[in-house]
Amino acid sequence: MWPVDIAQRWRWLFAPTSADLGFAVRTSAAAILSLLIAMWMELDSPAWAPLTVWVVATASRGETLSKARWRLVGTGIGCCMGVGLIAAFPQETGLFFIGLALWIGLCCGFATFFGGYRRYGFLVASFTSVIVSTGAIHQPDDVFSVAIARGTYIVLGIVCEAALAAMFLPTVRDQARQRLLMRLDQITAEVSRRVNDIHAGAGDIDAEQQLLASIIAANARIEYDVLEMGAGARRQGDHARGALACLLGALARARGGAPHEDIGKGLAEAHAHIQTISSPRRGDRFTFRTRSPRDKVEALYNALRAITGIIGAWLLWEITAWPSGTTFVAYVALVYGLLDTREIPALASSGFFRGALWCAAVAAFYVFRVVPAVTSPECLACLLAVPAIAGGLAARNPALVNHAFSFNMFLPVLIGPSNLMRYDEVSFLNTTGAFLGAVLFARLTFGVVLPFRADDHLMRTARWVDRRLGTVARDPGMSVHRWLSENADSMVRAARMCQRVPPDVMRQAMARHLQAMVLGMWVIELRDIANDPHTPAPTRKRLRVFLRTWTRAPLVAVQNAAMIAHNLQRHTQANPAAITALNGVARSTFFAPQDPLAATESEE
Repeated sequence: MWPVDIAQRWRWLFAPTSADLGFAVRTSAAAILSLLIAMWMELDSPAWAPLTVWVVATASRGETLSKARWRLVGTGIGCCMGVGLIAAFPQETGLFFIGLALWIGLCCGFATFFGGYRRYGFLVASFTSVIVSTGAIHQPDDVFSVAIARGTYIVLGIVCEAALAAMFLPTVRDQARQRLLMRLDQITAEVSRRVNDIHAGAGDIDAEQQLLASIIAANARIEYDVLEMGAGARRQGDHARGALACLLGALARARGGAPHEDIGKGLAEAHAHIQTISSPRRGDRFTFRTRSPRDKVEALYNALRAITGIIGAWLLWEITAWPSGTTFVAYVALVYGLLDTREIPALASSGFFRGALWCAAVAAFYVFRVVPAVTSPECLACLLAVPAIAGGLAARNPALVNHAFSFNMFLPVLIGPSNLMRYDEVSFLNTTGAFLGAVLFARLTFGVVLPFRADDHLMRTARWVDRRLGTVARDPGMSVHRWLSENADSMVRAARMCQRVPPDVMRQAMARHLQAMVLGMWVIELRDIANDPHTPAPTRKRLRVFLRTWTRAPLVAVQNAAMIAHNLQRHTQANPAAITALNGVARSTFFAPQDPLAATESEE
């Protein structure tokens, strides 16, 4: 009988859920199938095909379709860029690696800047150009053939993973709609409970933050649900986004002290959207679009890290004249591209390195003990299933996801199955040494070059909120739904990235961000009322004075809001929505003298 803590630690391997086991078996089968087909086609480096499978593998069919689509686009761009770099600098190693570093940095920056699986298009463009250009660096005349071969591996891996996903998930269309409706119903019920708690004076910042995280995750998931539901489901996806926007608005209004009637309207609109998804209407033309906030600073940092790291790896090769230097630089570029799809690459690099160590150990066992005894690719495929399934199970464990990230993708590459040869000890040790050195080098540079700091991220987020809050009164493109969704997304992202910040500091920062989100909502509503031609002229005049004051001196505008609301109430044609918004602004404590972040910074 094992101790409880050990049993829980290894539960993911010895007692997995059916969903985890299904993912591991499906993805392992797709990886092995792609390897066998690549070997049957007698391609020179068939191990790149299963690597592709693990890169595009996801837990659902919709995610796989989205990821694979952008991966195909990135493959074409990467192959063209790899050929272009070799053609531009065929005999200039220094210029070649500088150009490669700039290209990888650009891809890493855009991969961080864009959300969803669009980032994988840039990831694939980066590492496809690496494997094409470095594969042909010693024989530039063969670069076109190398590009075709590497592109074939990637397309083969995508097709195999998509085919196995379709076989394992045959009823995905009906299940996708059911899951979407169930998710929306659960969030609606939770929002209703939170609204009642807030009105009862039992608001909980932590609970509201978790609810916002559920709303943002559900909104990101809609893209994949629509792909799984098939053609004609786009309107249902728009209704799902509209429902979540209404729920987010209801939560913000409750936070701002709005009357029950206003909050009830938002909840009723959400229910109407959900009912439309359950029973679609013919001729529906409803559209709703959302956009995630773009983190320009973090994108710039990741681009500079990648450029600095690749140029540093090339200089290390130039200085040491390491025979495996080309492989080392190629792996550094690959690792940077892969890690930049993670939210915090510096933290992910630690688990990535541990997974690389396990990968090297297992690969050594297979190269020295298993491969010499195998006489056919089919036998090798069966033997590879054991570590592949174990790695797939680890990929579903949140604590081991970064370990599995490197283990699954690079295990076939280090084993190096081929029709033409078998690894000898020297070749394996050289390749494995270059791989481990590249992962360690990337980990060190992530910690040295513009290292991530949670407190700095919190302060940067606070400045972003202050800056955006001051411009909402004169930004006609900023709607209430967009303001709420962008701020909720920013809050959830900060909570994920700053888990090492003391809980009290984090709670204060989240409370301040919530206040800003609600305050901005009221100001945007006042701006829309002031721009509405149906609003009575006296009301529009007073609101425009308030908005001009807000732009110049927000604190003064907050102090005057209650007086303006009182003056509007004396008119027979008073706009109830304007009075509600002004009272909400007047109740805001966002501009209170004590700023939690500033206080924390001064104490430090």
